[in-house]
Amino acid sequence: MIRISELKLPLTALPVETRRASDAPTETDADRLPTPHPVAELRRLAAQALGIAEGDIAELQVFKRSFDARKAELLAVFICDLSLAEPAQESALLAKFDKNPHIQRTPDMSWHAPAHAPAGWPADQAERPVVVGFGPCGIFAALALAQLGLKPIVLERGRPVRQRTKDTWGLWRKKVLTPESNVQYGEGGAGLFSDGKLYSQIKDPRFLGRKVMQEFVDAGAPPEILYMAHPHIGTFKLVKVVEAMREKIIELGGEIRFEQRVTELLLEPAPTGAAPAGFQPQRVRGLKVLDLASGAVQQLAARRVVLALGHSSRDTFAMLHDAGVFLEPKPFSIGVRIEHPQSVIDQSLWGRHAGHPLLGAAAYKLVHHANNGRAVYSFCMCPGGTVVAATSEPERVVTNGMSQYSRAERNANAGLVVAIDPSDYPLDAETWIAAFGAADGARYAAEAQALQAKGQTHPLAGVVFQRQLESRAFEIGGRDYQAPGQLVGDFLAGQPSQQFGAVQPSYKPGVKLGDLSQVLPGFAVAAMREALPVFGRKIRGYDMADAVMTGIETRTSSPLRITRGEDCQSLNIAGLYPAGEGAGYAGGILSAGVDGIKVAEAIARAAVGTPEPA
Repeated sequence: MIRISELKLPLTALPVETRRASDAPTETDADRLPTPHPVAELRRLAAQALGIAEGDIAELQVFKRSFDARKAELLAVFICDLSLAEPAQESALLAKFDKNPHIQRTPDMSWHAPAHAPAGWPADQAERPVVVGFGPCGIFAALALAQLGLKPIVLERGRPVRQRTKDTWGLWRKKVLTPESNVQYGEGGAGLFSDGKLYSQIKDPRFLGRKVMQEFVDAGAPPEILYMAHPHIGTFKLVKVVEAMREKIIELGGEIRFEQRVTELLLEPAPTGAAPAGFQPQRVRGLKVLDLASGAVQQLAARRVVLALGHSSRDTFAMLHDAGVFLEPKPFSIGVRIEHPQSVIDQSLWGRHAGHPLLGAAAYKLVHHANNGRAVYSFCMCPGGTVVAATSEPERVVTNGMSQYSRAERNANAGLVVAIDPSDYPLDAETWIAAFGAADGARYAAEAQALQAKGQTHPLAGVVFQRQLESRAFEIGGRDYQAPGQLVGDFLAGQPSQQFGAVQPSYKPGVKLGDLSQVLPGFAVAAMREALPVFGRKIRGYDMADAVMTGIETRTSSPLRITRGEDCQSLNIAGLYPAGEGAGYAGGILSAGVDGIKVAEAIARAAVGTPEPA
């Protein structure tokens, strides 16, 4: 097949979407059918680009659709795959246009399994791989392992998705936090309570992202995510999708155990292998697991363990550090959620086309490099969404954003965050003790100070910084899980906010207005005050005085990396496979799913004996 890109049509040439939102409660099969593409017009453009007759094209499929709003006349931009009535003609045309970047051979996007377990596998139950965590990375690691015949066991500390949803609403509506079942913990991971965005900037030469998308569609996601340039599923849709994927894993021989928290790695000396300086080479022999429902503790024999942790698994990070696993601190970002009327964003970005059914709610991406050396940027933008309480720990406040598939809420929201690095992390013992308790905090603080003397940073230092900020936000918010907030106009003027204006915040349990400079570090405040007017020149109305800022956003990515080698195993613990966002190898649903598949493939090669591909 031939892939042709940059086929452009005016918005008026596209069929208008008239069906209702795909997350409507009484959805039918007809509602799930994607809007038809302007195939006749695309065939005409493709034939023109190739210099052939339209009748020479046997079949045309849309691979990707996006919109170009850089000019007054908004254009739909397509990438299409087509086959010709005479297959021999394809080779001739590809040779003719071999220098044209917009005319290429359609790549093979199918998943080629690297290995498959033989019948009767495993002879020893300890050979079954264990996946710790059932967020996007854990789901796809377990699914790929099951598809490869390796019968994975999944250990998830949280609850099944529907009970987890009820627990999460308990915080939003009643200010009651369930520490093991919330926005961060439970089936579906943190990605469940998000916009369900399915795009990423990772390099993906094997098109593993396409496998992730197809698996979602097979599990009930809207089929248009396969061709949308910025696809998303939405929280309500993800609930059903995740349940369907769980059942598929079980049907393929996998096992999923909820409310199971791993409390200890069981290790033994490795007879061979290298390790970073100061670390001993060891290998996994099992896990100690706490059943949160019964309180019982058991040992689970395992030789291969996928650590598909979320970025908020702080107690597990500490356990890994104490076990001697090599960890490294890494940069992340902190800031707030900022809300505008979605209509303001639509009008600025779509102009006279704002409100067109095919365009939906407009999204944005912004970045500014401040004079103090800090980067300020938008993060996890949620068109037509809401700001949600996302803490997983008592007496701490964290914000995040989410959208439903329809993206029909009145406000747009995004993280407005400032990049930080390990040099910003605290060293004083008091802050470490507040974060980890008297005994562990004092011990970790002493380690941190010793490492600082060598020019190094403690791997848990980012967790300390996060907890410090989140605890401060809880205090300023009134100690009842309300979040501290401020209007943009007051933030720029350096004065506390007293009352809301035209923009009403969506955050539940509620927003307590005040002064965000009491929560955020000074360097972040200065950088954001510089960036907001700049963003206002890029998106008209972005720095409107009544826009609402709600804090604090600290869970932008993992504060550390569980470093692994080319074989996807820990640098000093054989059989331990760090993966996904918590390990520092992904950022978002799509990249986490891709990483889960990569690690599953590495385990299959190791377990079945297939060599690494060249």
